[in-house]
Amino acid sequence: MDWKTFQALLSGVNKYSTAFGRIWLSVVFVFRVMVYVVAAERVWGDEQKDFDCNTRQPGCSNVCYDFFFPISHIRLWALQLIFVTCPSLMVVMHVAYREDREKKHKKLHGENCAKLYKDTGKKHGGLWWTYLISLFVKLGIEIAFLYILHYIYNSFDLPRMVKCEVNPCPNQVDCFIGRPTEKRVFTYFMVGASALCIVLSICEIIYLITKRFVRCAQKVKKRSKAHSVTYSKASTCQCNTGMNHMELKPFNKNDNLRASAPNLSTV
Repeated sequence: MDWKTFQALLSGVNKYSTAFGRIWLSVVFVFRVMVYVVAAERVWGDEQKDFDCNTRQPGCSNVCYDFFFPISHIRLWALQLIFVTCPSLMVVMHVAYREDREKKHKKLHGENCAKLYKDTGKKHGGLWWTYLISLFVKLGIEIAFLYILHYIYNSFDLPRMVKCEVNPCPNQVDCFIGRPTEKRVFTYFMVGASALCIVLSICEIIYLITKRFVRCAQKVKKRSKAHSVTYSKASTCQCNTGMNHMELKPFNKNDNLRASAPNLSTV
């Protein structure tokens, strides 16, 4: 596996990731890919060679090894690393799609036309959903591989000796795993790194959803404030226009004198 090419493909994900996403990618490369390449492959490189059984029956040790190790830890981790990093490429592909669409829009309408996106790498609209879906997919893959590892080997622990009764073994045979303590340590380390990636993915999902809710709440507040301001201005204008159209009748002293004086014409 060419890990340099693999790292070059995923290096672009950092541009569009949150802080949790950058930490997740650092954990994957430092604590998983580097450990896998530098140490884990060497630890499990001779696992079948050092798997010894106390019998000379031809084929017995091979069958027992296949029975207890149907999938090698090292190959299972390689598949896990490939599958868990592939959802991040969904974000890069979506950004590339946006950039290609922006270029076609400029060719069609000219360089000075209005942009389709303010920032092609900003997590708004469809890109936000793509990023969130990629997080859920990564989370599901991590949990699935941990479950597979635990299901195949019944635990994350490696015993020093296993008992085998599979044909063509003549009877119950004791088989011994090579360097079980060293393999146990690396198994727990890789499981712990995977659990840390699960926690980081959950934190990033919570962060994205919370940030989206806060942004929507701020937009609702701004709209309500703008609506209240326009309503108050409209009511003020209506009061002013009503006062302007009122006619004030002038006061005349003679009208009061006429009303109070008695009528002498009838006398």
